[in-house]
Amino acid sequence: MNHVACSFVGFYLSTVFFLDSALLSEASSLRLGDNIVSLNGKWQLVNSNSTFSLSAEVPGCVHTALQRQGVISDPYYRFNDLAYRWISLDNWTYTTSFSLPACVEEVQDVQGKGKVVLVFEGVDTISTISLNGVTIGTTDNMFRRYDFDVTGLLKDQENILQVFIMSAVAYASQRSRAHTKYRVPPDCPPPVQKGECHVNFIRKAQSSFSWDWGPSFPTLGIWKGVRLEVFNTFRVLSFTTSLKYDSADSSWSVEVELFFDVVVASKGLVHISIPLLLSEAEFQLSLTPGQRKTSFILQVNQFQNVSLWWPFGHGDQRLYNLEINVKLDDGETFKAQRMVAFRTVELVQELIPSSPGLSFYFRINGKPIFLKGSNWIPVHAFQDQVTTDMITVLLRSAQKANMNALRVWGGGVYEQDFFYNLCDMYGIMIWQDFMFACALYPTERDFIQTVREEITQQVRRLKSHPSVVIWSGNNENEAAIATDWFNISVADRPLYVKDYVNLYVDNIRDIVLQEDSTRPFLVSSPTNGVESEREGWVAQNPYDPNFGDTHYYNYFTDCWDWTAFPRTRFASEYGFQSWPSLSTLSKVSVSSDWDFSSNFSAHRQHHEDGNQQMLRQAELHYILPNSTDSVQRYRDTIYITQVMQAQCVKIQTEFYRRSRSDISEGKGHTMGTLYWQLNDIWQGPSWSSVEFGGKWKMLHYWAADFYAPVLSVGIEDKGDLLIYAVSDRQSEQHSVKAKVKLFSWSSFNPVCSLESNMTTVKAGGSTLVFQQSMSALLSQCGNCTRRSCLITFHLSSAAEPISPHNHIFLSSPRQAEGLQKPNITFTVKDAGVVQNFAVTLHCSFPAVYVWLDVDDVPGHFNLNGFLMLSKKTTVIFGAWRSTSVEEITANLHITSLRDVY
Repeated sequence: MNHVACSFVGFYLSTVFFLDSALLSEASSLRLGDNIVSLNGKWQLVNSNSTFSLSAEVPGCVHTALQRQGVISDPYYRFNDLAYRWISLDNWTYTTSFSLPACVEEVQDVQGKGKVVLVFEGVDTISTISLNGVTIGTTDNMFRRYDFDVTGLLKDQENILQVFIMSAVAYASQRSRAHTKYRVPPDCPPPVQKGECHVNFIRKAQSSFSWDWGPSFPTLGIWKGVRLEVFNTFRVLSFTTSLKYDSADSSWSVEVELFFDVVVASKGLVHISIPLLLSEAEFQLSLTPGQRKTSFILQVNQFQNVSLWWPFGHGDQRLYNLEINVKLDDGETFKAQRMVAFRTVELVQELIPSSPGLSFYFRINGKPIFLKGSNWIPVHAFQDQVTTDMITVLLRSAQKANMNALRVWGGGVYEQDFFYNLCDMYGIMIWQDFMFACALYPTERDFIQTVREEITQQVRRLKSHPSVVIWSGNNENEAAIATDWFNISVADRPLYVKDYVNLYVDNIRDIVLQEDSTRPFLVSSPTNGVESEREGWVAQNPYDPNFGDTHYYNYFTDCWDWTAFPRTRFASEYGFQSWPSLSTLSKVSVSSDWDFSSNFSAHRQHHEDGNQQMLRQAELHYILPNSTDSVQRYRDTIYITQVMQAQCVKIQTEFYRRSRSDISEGKGHTMGTLYWQLNDIWQGPSWSSVEFGGKWKMLHYWAADFYAPVLSVGIEDKGDLLIYAVSDRQSEQHSVKAKVKLFSWSSFNPVCSLESNMTTVKAGGSTLVFQQSMSALLSQCGNCTRRSCLITFHLSSAAEPISPHNHIFLSSPRQAEGLQKPNITFTVKDAGVVQNFAVTLHCSFPAVYVWLDVDDVPGHFNLNGFLMLSKKTTVIFGAWRSTSVEEITANLHITSLRDVY
């Protein structure tokens, strides 16, 4: 039996650092004096035929409960995703018993006045809930909170609460079979994904039935908190803020919305204040029974200087504490606070001179901002295993790579509050998809109804966050219809377009526009934006680079050919796969798996022909590893896939960044790059730059350079070497010169060095700073040929470098003449800062793509995957846990390109 007690959560609310509606709702009923009975903790879990009966944690899920009790081992280990498929095909029941504390009994004794509500923050997914043998309700949506009125159903002594959870796989299949009027594709994922079918018929994480970067684990459980809320007069369901700027008189106001559940009519006062801005106001409040919304406008004191919230790299992330105090005439009170920020956001889609299309960029606080970042997928297949440390490591990694934006992709979950709180603090803008991806969806009344409630709850939960800058209705579903992913006949197409408009425009868009007027909404991604709307919401070509955002993947064209990439307005998805490190893979595999031809390697690859695509792309420019030691060859092949991925994404991203000022044949003016993808959901090949567990791939180290605030980009075009200066700086122009050096592959001494004239670089733009005929340059440098030399360059202002060093290969490294094995040796010393270690490298010849790997020691280097063009280089390793010189030395592996063949 659970021994539960009432908690007075108002005291807790007054001390939290950052409070939003979901944090409030998960922790409490939001009101000082409200009595909250937490039902989290130990429950009993049993399957359909009672074969398994065990203790289970709530919040939690069936898989993790079975693992904790030793029934199953690590679900991620080797082929366990298939071995444990039976878990998702069974039905499971969670049961708990509890007695009432005195506070609940007192409310129940007040006949006709008191109310008790049972709140489930999140059930995954299809359930029937009973209390003391009485069915009180059902759930059908993982993304919704459910409130059940249980007044009068509770006993003084033992109460039995049961949650019967149906197999999500079985439910999805049933719903698909019941939809007899017409097919709603896709039926099943591709066989290579080893997944389950009909996920589009159930409102749960779409990737839980498998994806091309992750496993199939259709989870079941009570994945968020459960509690009783006991009150006599009212409770607050949610508390939101919207900050609005009046350009006419240059003033700010804050709209505060309170959503009430009222038992007894009452009156009182609401006091709202932002103490640091000396802004406060008091309002009359009148409540009548039922669910009610009230809103209040606080005018911000114009005589106080308001500091704005800016994206990372463009200014500070100023957060202010807003306090609210509700006091009713009968003495009931409610107190809460949240952090608010002042910023405006616009999505600008307007005519561009000399272009047939429209612009597509974000203006924050009136200034155009180039979005630099990646795409975010679920951190773990089992959401109860996601910790704040995992989220912190990933978001800090994004910021350390100079990212200012992430797209929360629409096939996963709406992230937990801690994620958005950190993004507010770090200045990471969020492109927030709603959870629909790569599928068409049914539009039956009950499906639409649960989606409407989902969208309403999530918008109210997230809209107070300044980091959220845009809502997007779905991932790739406009493109799926427009480009006929599912072989829909011409005659049937209008039916699917109608369903599409019904779901995303008539319902989702309608709700978003009602709930939030402070940020833009897009129906899909990719999309042509207002042009798609003009064409009836499904454009003929949603990938048109003249409009909106684009997704682009091409594994067959040479990624070094920058002319093959679309000169798009905004690149919201693009990328290349690689494998994670051997230390990451070894946690879920055995040595016999460490071969690219092994069953394990084939099993982990969920993208059709993915392993072959990686190697074919790598082989265009590199000699593939050929060690006779199979484990060494496996490690080396992992290395070469990461080299290929980093180089490909670098070239594509640099193309987009230098295209921000360019218009070529009507295309260009690119104002955002979000590569696919930031993180991994398990240990396997994917497009990520950060491995499962937080280890950086080579791509992530390179992202810190190609997302630098000031960047030098070099290309060869029509026989000329062109070097551009790309600047994110908003308010200043600055003069720079390009410093260029040519090195031979066999010497540390540059063959020749050149400098451009000082050139004024425009703020927030791309400027050509160096141009010279490549043939003339090679002739001028005497001893250089395309195969014997490479070019390095950076930007300098006066004598100071202001950009990372960059390079251009004049031929594929596989054709390099004179490239020798560098014979790298190293020493490790304490760097004089806690858990920082200096690794000094010595080499005999120039080394390409020098890669340092310390296996399982968590942390990252300040430099990695680099060109070593000097005999000695020192890098710093910052560890994330206590370690030693001896441990670093014992675990350090160093690889360069010439070492793998």
